[in-house]
Amino acid sequence: MTGVVQGVSYRFWAMTRAREMDLSGYVRNIPDGSVELVLQGPEPIVRRMIEFCGRGPAWATVKSVEVDETGSPDPEEDGRPFRVMS
Repeated sequence: MTGVVQGVSYRFWAMTRAREMDLSGYVRNIPDGSVELVLQGPEPIVRRMIEFCGRGPAWATVKSVEVDETGSPDPEEDGRPFRVMS
């Protein structure tokens, strides 16, 4: 995600939503000012989460969302609670 997405609790917001949706993965800030999410779960739920992330929390301004679908689930992430990484 690019835009005003750092310093606005975007990562905490994303973690809360992902856990509500029972998704695995993580969210982290990137040095260029963007935020990266890695999501794992059923495709319809992942797509719904991507839609939410395109809007973000009320105090964020999401400019763009880039989706890179690997299609290969990471066994390390399967079933692990979604988390914030630094």
